[in-house]
Amino acid sequence: MNQFAVRFVRLTQAWHGDMLALAAGAATPLAFAPLGWWPLALLTTALLLAVWLFSAPRRAACRGFLYGLGLFSVGISWVFVSIHYHGYVGLVLSLLLTLLLILVMALFPTLLGWLLGRFFPQGFESRATRYKLLLVFPAAWLLMEWTRGWFMTGFPWLSLGYSQTDSPLAGLAPLLGVYGISWAVVFSAALLVGLLFDKAGRIFYLAMLVSLWLLAGVADTADWTRPSGAPLDVVLLQGNIPQDLKWHPDVRRPTIELYTELTRQHWGADLIVWPETALPAFYYETEIFLRDLETEAQAHDTDMLIGMLSFDKDRRRYYNTMMSIGAERGRYHKNHLVPFTEYLPLKSILGGLVSFMQVPMSDFSKGGAGQAPLKVAGQYAGISICFEDAFGEEIINALPEATLLVNVSNDAWFDDSWAPPQHLQMARMRALETGRPMLRATNTGISAVVDEKGRIIKKAPQFEVAGISATIQPRTGMTLYALTGNWLVVVVALVLVGVSFWRLRAARSLNADVAR
Repeated sequence: MNQFAVRFVRLTQAWHGDMLALAAGAATPLAFAPLGWWPLALLTTALLLAVWLFSAPRRAACRGFLYGLGLFSVGISWVFVSIHYHGYVGLVLSLLLTLLLILVMALFPTLLGWLLGRFFPQGFESRATRYKLLLVFPAAWLLMEWTRGWFMTGFPWLSLGYSQTDSPLAGLAPLLGVYGISWAVVFSAALLVGLLFDKAGRIFYLAMLVSLWLLAGVADTADWTRPSGAPLDVVLLQGNIPQDLKWHPDVRRPTIELYTELTRQHWGADLIVWPETALPAFYYETEIFLRDLETEAQAHDTDMLIGMLSFDKDRRRYYNTMMSIGAERGRYHKNHLVPFTEYLPLKSILGGLVSFMQVPMSDFSKGGAGQAPLKVAGQYAGISICFEDAFGEEIINALPEATLLVNVSNDAWFDDSWAPPQHLQMARMRALETGRPMLRATNTGISAVVDEKGRIIKKAPQFEVAGISATIQPRTGMTLYALTGNWLVVVVALVLVGVSFWRLRAARSLNADVAR
């Protein structure tokens, strides 16, 4: 090790290393929207890898926990807003529930730190440790984020790949998806650590770093999909109905009138999109209104997508629904529900748990994973509702039929916190991964039209009534990510970790034989 590495090791042996891990976690959310300081993700990850590299298993676990505590305390503190201000839960209980989520999320880097410290060597003296830095760290991080994305229905917020929507690494999205970009971030961070600590290998590390970023930049210039049909004129409506009033009976009619008037201002567009549950009523309560609106839409050759609630009287189930009206009717029922707000896991056991929260319509049913895209304006739209767009492996189920993506949401639950811009950033990643334009209509913002490269074409100001118009180009074809989903990067990551572990055991056995 060089003198810098020696001094760093001495520093991190004490509590200073713990504080560095905490600071790295707390600073990482600044790399995401709304600030978007994306280079920070590489630097903070490099700092964590460096302190992990010289930590025993228990210390590595502690530092992983401190990193996670800082990351999620800063990055998802907006959960408190929805629980306390809109769920009407008391202050103390809201803080406890928010803290519980933060602690659960922090367990993922905690476990990762322990596993890395337990099964791979410390320090920077051996070839095996370089395997750990360059092969194991990035691959294991990818597996951690992927597990967090599906475990207990998944919470993929703050996966490192999302921070790179405006960096050259975004060019890897059509190939490897968001988790592949996370791997690229951690791999880049590992190369930075190598540059600092391994004087003999600096040329190698620098060459690898430059090559990776050049490759991503070249990939970003490629067209992974091709145009499908003529461009479409689209309109996204944003009614800006406060969450506290959204379900009030006295507000129902004014809300419907507002969206109807906004719609009539844009007749002639190919497609008009209303946000999630923009129609604050069940379908059966508004059939006459919808039939009349559909007649108007057909007269102007306009198709519409409208968010509402629907109820299956025979099965006694109700759904969060998007309905298409105009040339052809269709429905999509939300399938990936939010636990404890849209449905209650283990309801027979936990039946009284959500009594603390006054969440309207909190017992939805799943619509099913095999729902077909909705035909609108002569194209097929892959629909997602609310945070369904956080799961790339589910969005690609609508492909290759879908030539555009539509996400509708109601982020009024989170006021002016970081949640809405973070959510928009995730929607942009779905456009990048699939090579499709994304239309995102929300109640209070941030409504936006995104092209197939993840670039925002147009967006509405938050907390304003708006109707934004744009022209999009539907696209067809399959990116590599759309063909393989997350399985390609997951399998490769497992192989890298497994091979590195096997080589390490083989090296240890050889050393033991020589010693005897």
